[in-house]
Amino acid sequence: MTTTPMGTPPAHPARSVRDRLLRLLRGTPADGSLKHSVKAAVAIELVAQGATLVDVREAGEWRTGHAPRAVHVPLGQVAQGARRLPKGRPVVVVCASGMRSRAGAQQLRDLGFQATSVSGGMAAWQRAGGEVTR
Repeated sequence: MTTTPMGTPPAHPARSVRDRLLRLLRGTPADGSLKHSVKAAVAIELVAQGATLVDVREAGEWRTGHAPRAVHVPLGQVAQGARRLPKGRPVVVVCASGMRSRAGAQQLRDLGFQATSVSGGMAAWQRAGGEVTR
């Protein structure tokens, strides 16, 4: 660990270039927060690492196919449904195309969650290899 001339650790330890690049590729800015939207492959990785996946589509859309571990909270119910989500984990929000998920992720950020939206929605999720069950 590096120290300042006074012998104390620096306020922000230097990050390697590799770490910064990996954060950018994964959708996380240098401060560790999530971007407002991420590509589906990044979303799949975030969920595999423990992020909660929230599907904000309507019930009929949900029944046509959804990710196995997703929590179903229709967009109009995000404020109430947020109580079911663990506060300490990142949240990845998905819909059909990415429009509603952006709104849902913003609502969750306003409620104090670290949330991001899946660009391209469920179609992109599936193209990136994300599992879907009916």
